[in-house]
Amino acid sequence: MTTIYDFELPRGYVDAGGTVHRKGKMRLATAGDEIQATRDPRVLANPSYLTIVVLSRVITEMEGMDSTVPNILEKFFTADLAFLQDMYQKINNIEPPVMTVVCPDCGKSVQTPINFTREG
Repeated sequence: MTTIYDFELPRGYVDAGGTVHRKGKMRLATAGDEIQATRDPRVLANPSYLTIVVLSRVITEMEGMDSTVPNILEKFFTADLAFLQDMYQKINNIEPPVMTVVCPDCGKSVQTPINFTREG
């Protein structure tokens, strides 16, 4: 089972010295990564910061860098951040489960996502 994935950013992070960092590694997320990220004070103050904190936990390596802490990820170009978010979702298989249902009126079978959350 693969748990660490290589990536190459479309633009790359440019550090203070002008060096561009494109290649890195991302590992599969654990429940602990998500739990710890939701407890981060920056996330509590701004829930949209969750992505930054989670990615900083699962990116295990960036070429030529010692670490990928949240304040570094804040400086990534939006194209690179979008790329990493997409990769995170793909490798962690974050797609809602689907089931086949049959329309009672026309008899047509369709795939529909299963929503496990309760509303109301």
